[in-house]
Amino acid sequence: MNASAATVDIWLLVFPNFLLLDATGPVQVFSSANDEARDAGRAPPYRIHLVAAGGGAVTSSSGVALLAAPLPGPDLDGATLIVSGGRVEALPCAAQADGRVTLDWVADAGATAARCCSVCTGSFVLARAGLLDGRRVVTHWADVAALRGEHPSLTVMDDALHVRDGKFHTSAGISAGMDLALSLVEQDLGRDAALAVAKRMVLFLKRPGGQRQFSSELLAQSHPLGVSAQLTSWLRPRLAQPVDIGQMASACALSVRSLYRKLREEAGLTPAQLLARLRLEVACMLLEQPGMMVKQVARQSGHGTEYNLRRAFAAQLGVLPSQYQARFACTGRDD
Repeated sequence: MNASAATVDIWLLVFPNFLLLDATGPVQVFSSANDEARDAGRAPPYRIHLVAAGGGAVTSSSGVALLAAPLPGPDLDGATLIVSGGRVEALPCAAQADGRVTLDWVADAGATAARCCSVCTGSFVLARAGLLDGRRVVTHWADVAALRGEHPSLTVMDDALHVRDGKFHTSAGISAGMDLALSLVEQDLGRDAALAVAKRMVLFLKRPGGQRQFSSELLAQSHPLGVSAQLTSWLRPRLAQPVDIGQMASACALSVRSLYRKLREEAGLTPAQLLARLRLEVACMLLEQPGMMVKQVARQSGHGTEYNLRRAFAAQLGVLPSQYQARFACTGRDD
């Protein structure tokens, strides 16, 4: 789509106890795109519809209610469907009458929509509707294990901002819904239009693919006296070197078994996963610097070879190092 193309309908689904920003964040992105178009003397590119089973006032988990229209017919040909998230136990499920109605509608509407998207735990709703089988997806970092357990056929990316698999777009926790919406605006209207919206909303322009949801530094700070902080501090200056589990355990004055157990309890990670995350973060930081070669990044981040670096990026972020570099590298421009 370009600036002169037909208006795109955005159908955003909410339900009782949805997360407010999961809905209002994307709505504001598309609304700001409309504002930008009006200011430039063009027709608004988006029509925004908030819908829910039964319609009416739908109360979010914060207590603020939004007025939604009833679910339309399931033929959303050419439209974009976005499902908001909420606490997993509050999401529509087949055991509830309204939940069954919602899931049936999502299954039919998602099959006909041009794009089918979710924000945060909205990925559970798409999966429960049978739309995501065998696909790569992302959800809120705290609910990754639950999504994997409930839907083992999915490939759940645990450290990406948003992921596209065909026409299906899933995004990570809460504010990532705005990043997803910006990427859709960029897909529809081009980078300049998305950048204008990002500037209007005082946001960073995040392009398709994604960055890590949260850093290992934040993880360590959440347990400043724990083994995750201790091991992170020991590993950082050694990331470019070969490191094995025995060395990590000795550095923490623990047995290998105790290190596994304590790190699992604190961070939900194995030592190898923490090491991989730290190396990936260093690789991302290096790729964001101008003039860095991928081969050089692989060596300095501890991945060793370009092949290993590509595998790590594909597995954890869903993009190639070269794609990440093209999207996030500093260019020296002010835009």
